[in-house]
Amino acid sequence: MEVGTELPEQVYHVTRADLVRYAGASGDFNPIHWNDRTATAVGLPGVIAHGMFTMALAGRAVTAWTGDPAALVEQHVRFGRPVVVPDDDEGAEVTVRGKVGALLDDGRARVDLTVTSGGDKVLSLARAIVHLA
Repeated sequence: MEVGTELPEQVYHVTRADLVRYAGASGDFNPIHWNDRTATAVGLPGVIAHGMFTMALAGRAVTAWTGDPAALVEQHVRFGRPVVVPDDDEGAEVTVRGKVGALLDDGRARVDLTVTSGGDKVLSLARAIVHLA
């Protein structure tokens, strides 16, 4: 493992059904995550994915790379833009790219992430700290 090592790109398809399942699991039933009228009434372009769901997709890409969910010890993001999820069978695509930005003490590494949807960066300053095997 060295600085600059790239993670395999992960592409996730997010549908309205995914948002409903996430709402049930998280308890976040805010209608901006399922109702177009409400979302547009508050100035959004349409229904948006939960920010924490988008963050979880980034974490999922990291744990797929490490092969061990317990290897992910920290994750930080800023929510830059929402992931707009259309009401169709395709939904939205969220793409996660990453590379090792630094090797830290005690066998850990910082992974710098780029998370986009529709060509826009949706998470800013996204990074994860992982234990290396």
